[in-house]
Amino acid sequence: MALAPNALAAGSPPAGGAAIGQVIAATLGATVATFALLWVISAHRSGRIAWLGRLAGLGERLTGLPGWASIPASVLGGSLLIAVFGMYWDISLHLDNGRDPGPLANPAHYFILVGLFGVFACGALTLALADSKPSNVAKRLTTEWWAPLGGILILVCSAVSLLAFPLDDIWHRLFGQDVTLWGPTHLLLFGGASFSIIGLWVLQVEGAKEHGHSPLATTRLQRFRDLSLAGSLLVGMSTFQGEFDFGVPQFRLVWQPVLIALAAGIALVTARVRLGRGGAFAGVAFFLALRGFLALMVGPILGQTTPHFPLYIAEAACVELVGLRIGRRRPIALGAVSGLLIGTVGFAAEYGWSHVWSYNPWPPSLLSEAIPVAIVAGLAGGVLGGFVGRSLTPAAAGERAPRWAVPAAAAAVVGLVAWCLPMPVPAHPPSATIALHNVPGAGPTRKVAATIRLHPPDAAKNARWLTVTAWQGHGAVVDRLKKIGPGVYRTAHEIPVSGPKWKSTLRLQRGREVLGLPIYMPADSAIPVKGIPALAHFTRPFERDQKLLQREQKPGVSPILTTAAYLVVLAVGLAVIALLAWGLRRISAEIGTLPPRPRRREAARVAPAAGGPRVGAA
Repeated sequence: MALAPNALAAGSPPAGGAAIGQVIAATLGATVATFALLWVISAHRSGRIAWLGRLAGLGERLTGLPGWASIPASVLGGSLLIAVFGMYWDISLHLDNGRDPGPLANPAHYFILVGLFGVFACGALTLALADSKPSNVAKRLTTEWWAPLGGILILVCSAVSLLAFPLDDIWHRLFGQDVTLWGPTHLLLFGGASFSIIGLWVLQVEGAKEHGHSPLATTRLQRFRDLSLAGSLLVGMSTFQGEFDFGVPQFRLVWQPVLIALAAGIALVTARVRLGRGGAFAGVAFFLALRGFLALMVGPILGQTTPHFPLYIAEAACVELVGLRIGRRRPIALGAVSGLLIGTVGFAAEYGWSHVWSYNPWPPSLLSEAIPVAIVAGLAGGVLGGFVGRSLTPAAAGERAPRWAVPAAAAAVVGLVAWCLPMPVPAHPPSATIALHNVPGAGPTRKVAATIRLHPPDAAKNARWLTVTAWQGHGAVVDRLKKIGPGVYRTAHEIPVSGPKWKSTLRLQRGREVLGLPIYMPADSAIPVKGIPALAHFTRPFERDQKLLQREQKPGVSPILTTAAYLVVLAVGLAVIALLAWGLRRISAEIGTLPPRPRRREAARVAPAAGGPRVGAA
């Protein structure tokens, strides 16, 4: 905190927590908004206001769902759209411009906060509008007050997202700013918002069942809502790929095909089971429309780095083809076979797409590692998607899948994380000799062309990427180097190497190692660190890449404190996932889609549970 005033005076935003004034302002704003929401809930429950009840009645007449399900569903979609726009804009602002002076100095933060609070309000309104026991799976709050199951899921997920904002500032004060999307508190922030989509789907099914309708969508409005939820789930599962969407990943490239396969398996299989034929294609169409809109807004319109994204078209085709043979009445089998194709055919399609529109195309050297893990990720994601879809769909009743299938899929995801996460630094890292040649007429910022000689010459053999990357100087550059000789490379673009903001490094990922070499780093009094000049000719060793990309992290923090902080965040994340699994099993049992446990020596086949009228072909 003592550094904050000096840092601001010198023109450097604080590298730890936000300034006290901004913390107080943000806290006051959140408090006022929360009390306003609580007042609305209290006034409605006590009968002091009638407009919320009338609004719920209108929603019920328009959608055929009870007000406690229709009104929150109408608000949550717009809230998530606002939040996801703010998220991608925020990432691009940090990549292009660097740290914020505070949480209120970044315009994208307002969109994130408003969107997340809107999601939280949806969960709270669900509880407020439930005047009596709304469904058989509702949970009692007081003697006369019940909470719909879906509302509980939405409220908890959104509360975790909102709580991540103050936790993020505490994290920065303890450990310094972790300028990566995969910071622990960041994962809670957008992960909670993404998982709230499942809570909303549960709420829709819960409301339809209690209102005497089929839990399957039967009207155009309900079909569109299901379609948008399918696409939103794919968007939500794909937010974890944001580390790679902007071209400056801080983790191994193998993560990208793993995350794509997981997202495709979970979201597209869920969509196919829930919506029937064409469900996977419908989800992808919604995804491409929304992500295309976000890319246009953040990139050409707002002038920031454009986020890229996968296509998922081949993956959707795989799911639909398998669905023609297996059908949605066997969702776990559908998910497993679809996942196998997602990890092979889908991987091949995304490999080609990465060479069309990606900052870091997947090289041939990635194949031997990526194909096996993509297959495992596809299988795991497909089985989990089958579980989610089965929990929401009466038509999926009666499948006699092994009870260990879903736990095994979850364990496979944990295994994938354990495989992909390590990034060791070699005991004797390579080095590079770099010659910089000034580019004439570059303006006030010094820009250079670089010739790079690696030591040893084969240091980049089978590299996943070898780039010169510059960022945070009101723009970003990702230059894939051109090889001109054994171990010798040159840049294809002008590289900025001056000024108080620009940072430029040589980045190398090979095997499990993610290494970086500083070309130019400005002095930063807020951290504080000295500058690294861009000399005309120099030789420097490679080091851990994150040490350069996350200069703001504080050295010398107690490992006990670090371990405890990570365990707390991990526990919160696991608790959210466990809550969702519990909620899905409860709603599954309620609508009759949970297969009965087989008895020993049972010879009779179990008949499918009765569901509502079929919508869409199997």
